[in-house]
Amino acid sequence: MKFRLLLAAFLCILPLPASRAQTLDEIIKKAIEARGGTQKIKAVQSERIMGTFSAQGVEGTLVLELMRPHKLYSEITVEGRKVLRVYDGKSGGWTVNPFTENKEVQEMSADELKAMPDESDMDGPLVDYKAKGSEVELVGKEGAEGKTVYRLKITAKSGEVRSYLIDGATFLTSKWEGIRKIGQQKLPWETTLADYREVQGLKFPFKIDQGSPGTDYQQSLTIEKVEINPKLEESHFSKPAAPRAPATAAPAATNKP
Repeated sequence: MKFRLLLAAFLCILPLPASRAQTLDEIIKKAIEARGGTQKIKAVQSERIMGTFSAQGVEGTLVLELMRPHKLYSEITVEGRKVLRVYDGKSGGWTVNPFTENKEVQEMSADELKAMPDESDMDGPLVDYKAKGSEVELVGKEGAEGKTVYRLKITAKSGEVRSYLIDGATFLTSKWEGIRKIGQQKLPWETTLADYREVQGLKFPFKIDQGSPGTDYQQSLTIEKVEINPKLEESHFSKPAAPRAPATAAPAATNKP
């Protein structure tokens, strides 16, 4: 017995193995495999995601198209009018918003362009994160809504910091938390991902709820269809044409008595 106590005391002063880094690598590997694996993820050259959304009592439809490398086309339709966001995958980005005073094609701001490579990344933040210049840290293990999740802190090359909650059972991302700039405000932002479904061997969330806690900024997106490798033209990701002016209705004829 005395020998066992001495052995236990001796083991306590030995340096601990680097299990934390190994655990992080294991979680990242399982999270990528849960989505379908690196090979299937990288085999996707383009995506088209279609769905409906509601935000602050407004409802509409969404079409998001992505193509390698980092090209993005987003079209939100509300009340028959389209809000566009286009990124050419290099350095050019444009927006068209008919709900603002300036309805012409606008160039993206420097802050918007800085965020576009991450936003248009089809692979997600964990695939080849070192090559992308990102840093990933395992913050710990915690409970969330009755489930065990792993919290990963991801610092992108752009400097943006987000926390990703990885489900301990499925290893799919259940939520991410970060900061989003809305107008001139920087607000805490949360995005919950649920209802994962398989599309050609890859897992996609078909229910996305997001918003800033404690504010009226709340959005809900329901995915209706995901297309893998649709044919998209390079020109689709160029600067959009100037929006057409609404047609002027002809004056109604009057009936004289």
